[in-house]
Amino acid sequence: MKRITISDVAQHAEVSKSTVSQFLNKRYDYMAPKTKERISKAIEELGYQPNIVARSLKQKSTSTIGVIVANILHTFSTQTIRAVEDICNEQGFHIIVCNADDNPEKEREYIEMLRAKQVDGLIIFPTGGNIDLYNRMVNEKYPLVFVDRIVEGLETSSIMLNNESAVKMAVDHFTDKGYERIGIMTTSLERHVTPRVERINGYKKALRDKGIPVREEYIKSMELELLQDGLRDMLSSAEPPRALIAGNDLTLIEILRYIKANGISMPDELALIGIDDVSFASLFTPELTTIAQPTFEMGKQAAELLLNKIKDPDFIEEKNVYRFEPTLMVRHSC
Repeated sequence: MKRITISDVAQHAEVSKSTVSQFLNKRYDYMAPKTKERISKAIEELGYQPNIVARSLKQKSTSTIGVIVANILHTFSTQTIRAVEDICNEQGFHIIVCNADDNPEKEREYIEMLRAKQVDGLIIFPTGGNIDLYNRMVNEKYPLVFVDRIVEGLETSSIMLNNESAVKMAVDHFTDKGYERIGIMTTSLERHVTPRVERINGYKKALRDKGIPVREEYIKSMELELLQDGLRDMLSSAEPPRALIAGNDLTLIEILRYIKANGISMPDELALIGIDDVSFASLFTPELTTIAQPTFEMGKQAAELLLNKIKDPDFIEEKNVYRFEPTLMVRHSC
C-alpha cells in the first residue's frame, strides 16, 4: 500500500507543500480558514499520517519523554505519572511509561530502549542498581530527573517527599492520642531505597524526641510477601505495639489483610496510619488516617524541570533535591 506523503496532501488540497507543513506544525498565523479546512479535509480523505521519525530527525527532537517507574503498583507512582502527563501534554510532549518491577536489569533495558528511540529526556523512579548508567547520562548532560529516590554521589535533580516530616506527623498524632507502643512496617531495605530508609530513621528520631525508647522488635522491613509473617511475629510478642505506621501503600494493604483475616479490632486493639493517601482510605471501615504526599505538585515539578533541561541545555538548577511537605489526613483508625 502506497504511503501517503505531504506532496499527496498538497496536491489534493491544491496548496503548496510548505503550506501543508505549516498546517501540520500548527502555524496558522497567515493561513485562511478555507485553506485550513481544505488541508484538514485532504488529510482525512487520504488517511495521511505524519512521518514522526523523519520530522524528529529534521527537528532534532521527538517531543517525547520516557518515564521509568520502579513499581507501577504504588499509588504514588500512578498519581505522579498522571501529573507528568498533564504538564507534558500542555507543552506538546508525549510520554512513554515503563515499569521496572524494582528490577535493575529491567530498568537498564528500558533506559537503553528509550534512548535508542531518541526520547528527549527521562524521568526515573530509580531502582538504585544502575549507578554507572546513571553517571554516564549525567556526564553526557542528558536531560534526567529522579523521583522519590536519591542516588548518593549523583549530581542530578531528585523530587522527594520530606519523609522524616511524614513519619514525625504519624508519631505525633499517635502520641497525642496517648499511644507509646508504636511500631513501623515497610518493604525491604536491601537496596537502601531512600524513602524507606528515611522513614525508618525519621521514626526513630521522632520517638527519641518524645522520650520514647526505640524497640527494634517494633520495626519490620522485609519483602512484600513476608510482611504478614513479620506482623504476626510483632503482634504475638509479650508486649506488642498498640499503634502501627505503614511505610507505604502496598505495606498498608498487607496490614489490612492481616487485620481482617485475624479479626483484629481497629483502632481498639491496633491503631493504624498509612503513608500514602490511598483512594479507599475514606471508604474503609473505620476510615483510615493517612499521610498524603502532594503527588500532583511533585509530578508537575519533575515534568517542568525535565522540559526546562530539554529546551535549554545550559539550564542551571537552583538545587539538586526538591523536598515537598506531606499532609496528615485525620480519620478514624487511631
